[in-house]
Amino acid sequence: MTGKLRNMTAIYLFKGDKVLLLFRQGGRVVNNVWTGSAGGHFETFELNDAKACVLREMKEELGLCESDIQNFSFRYVTLRRTNGEIRQNYYFFANLNENISDDLVSSEGELKWFSVQEISDLEMPYTAKYVLSHYCKAGRFTDKLYAGVTNENGVDFIELPEY
Repeated sequence: MTGKLRNMTAIYLFKGDKVLLLFRQGGRVVNNVWTGSAGGHFETFELNDAKACVLREMKEELGLCESDIQNFSFRYVTLRRTNGEIRQNYYFFANLNENISDDLVSSEGELKWFSVQEISDLEMPYTAKYVLSHYCKAGRFTDKLYAGVTNENGVDFIELPEY
């Protein structure tokens, strides 16, 4: 283990009972899989601000600002040890405002709206698949922040309380 860290964010946008996913193409780490609506690596000036990172990525990749979404919340942080590094992922969720067109485009790949029932069969990054599944089954009904640690059988989630 080299001690190398990789910090990344993702946001999942919902409109009604559908979630917007991106079939990311040409990515350095995440490629040819369905992933969050927008997301990516932290810039140096964002290392202590996951919200700033995900909002920048959302603007760059979707052309959306924070005022275009509602119920914006940070809900999951996960750790995965792979390829000699520890990947820290910060997951956000929001609803696209009703007055914003759901016909969005991204320079990062193909965007598509899916019903919650359709997502379990999609090819997704390892940690993201478990996060989205947990969110759809439990997380969307609470305002809790969850921490997840990956293993060969999935991701173990616990509530991350503030005290």
